[in-house]
Amino acid sequence: MQLHFSPSMRSITISSTNGFLDFMKIKVAARHISYRTLFHTILILAFLLPFVFILTAVVTLEGVNKCSSLDCLGRRLGPRLLGRPDESVRLVSDLYKILNQVNSEETPDGLKLPESFSQLVAEMKNNQYDAKTFATKLKAMMEKFDKEVRASKFAELMNKHFAASAIPKGIHCLSLRLTDEYSSNAHARRQLPSPELLPLLSDSSYHHFVMATDNILAASVVVASTVQNSLKPEMIVFHVITDKKTYAGMHSWFALNPLSPAIIEVKGVHQFDWLTRENVPVLEAVESIHGIRNYYHGNHITGANLSETTPRSFASKLQARSPKYISILNHLRIYLPELFPNLDKVVFLDDDVVIQRDLSPLWDIDLEGKVNGAVETCKGEDEWVMSKRFKNYFNFSHPRIAESLDPNECAWAYGMNIFDLHAWRKTNIRDTYHNWLKENLSLNLTMWKLGTLPPALIAFRGHVHAIDPSWHLLGLGYQSKTNFESVMKAAVIHYNGQSKPWLEIGYEHLRPFWTKYVNYSNDFVRNCHILEP
Repeated sequence: MQLHFSPSMRSITISSTNGFLDFMKIKVAARHISYRTLFHTILILAFLLPFVFILTAVVTLEGVNKCSSLDCLGRRLGPRLLGRPDESVRLVSDLYKILNQVNSEETPDGLKLPESFSQLVAEMKNNQYDAKTFATKLKAMMEKFDKEVRASKFAELMNKHFAASAIPKGIHCLSLRLTDEYSSNAHARRQLPSPELLPLLSDSSYHHFVMATDNILAASVVVASTVQNSLKPEMIVFHVITDKKTYAGMHSWFALNPLSPAIIEVKGVHQFDWLTRENVPVLEAVESIHGIRNYYHGNHITGANLSETTPRSFASKLQARSPKYISILNHLRIYLPELFPNLDKVVFLDDDVVIQRDLSPLWDIDLEGKVNGAVETCKGEDEWVMSKRFKNYFNFSHPRIAESLDPNECAWAYGMNIFDLHAWRKTNIRDTYHNWLKENLSLNLTMWKLGTLPPALIAFRGHVHAIDPSWHLLGLGYQSKTNFESVMKAAVIHYNGQSKPWLEIGYEHLRPFWTKYVNYSNDFVRNCHILEP
């Protein structure tokens, strides 16, 4: 901004190069305006013009079209300078009122809706919709799309549940071919372990691992990763327990693929004399009650009010209805003192773990008289896996649960547990487990839904010794955002959850930690087209 005084002081020119004000010329008549008045006028103009300039710039930047004349600026600045609302502000205010009105009203039934937003805009233009009609149709479209997205999400969860519960074709093929090999190949039927090593199966000076599974490929990974990462493989004795239908194939695999110097025993549940229905009546109840079997094998959608259920809650309910929870293999760990009467300490491993470090130091951990050495799952930020307390597993609206348990008591994890069998035999853990499980069955599963961990949480209360979390990292089958650094450091990584590494729904970036221990050069693996990813 520049001020130019004429030599005679009878005129003043105010010019600007900002594109808003071209010039303003003031003629001063000596007879009418004194120099003092002129001076005060200049001061006022010098004070006001910067504010006018700033407001002009703001209005111009906000506008769609540039204002290059005083007339345009007057129309734009006038309402603001006079304290009147801008027309655009009034329009926005009216739109808010219409949206609030439409939001408070029910969407009309049978409303014909366009398929896309562009189609809606075209209809609005052709049919001259008013603002309320436009808002009503837009709301109906959003509600429709929301229902479709929810339905799609629930369908995805159901498909994932079925995929997680099914047996992949390659793994089924592997079991069939190895079973056939058992019947035709004497070497596949050789005794495991060899007769001279049988006494070591009950020698407590060795490191005894126990695993119960009907998945041959998964079992091979657990055993191979344990032996390959051990600093003392000659001290390892592995007890692999399987069901009757899988026994021949499981025996064939480990007979044909020994992992010396480790000792491997394969045993079917039918070969344990102690496992009779008289000793485990609760298992007979689980197998025989029609309602229980229908709960785990029936239609998981029937009776479910999906409109009032979140996808996450639905996913948790599906996980709780996995058929594995009524399998005898899933309950076997509660009978370890009876199944291995000559052993004092064992490490029990699930079949969806991978061992990445030497586990020999586990036998040196002092459990301080407790029975179960386990990682607690209530002291992490991860709400899926490491923020679990009793309230996450039990129905505390049930009076029996409310009066017996503390909802904030810390939970712990199955998957990698050190069991002191000598201390266990002095407790009533098994009977407590049986009693609670039978009571929940009689109450139609109203005290808890999720399989074998809840009754174990009750039965082992006061008998758990917390071990360092680095021994056992959970959640690789639940979430894809597992911290890689934590995975690398963990002694045991656990693919608990639906996304097992041997399934197509497994997380691709987490699968290599498991596949590195699969013997893809094995003829049976290749012939069943179990190919390395």
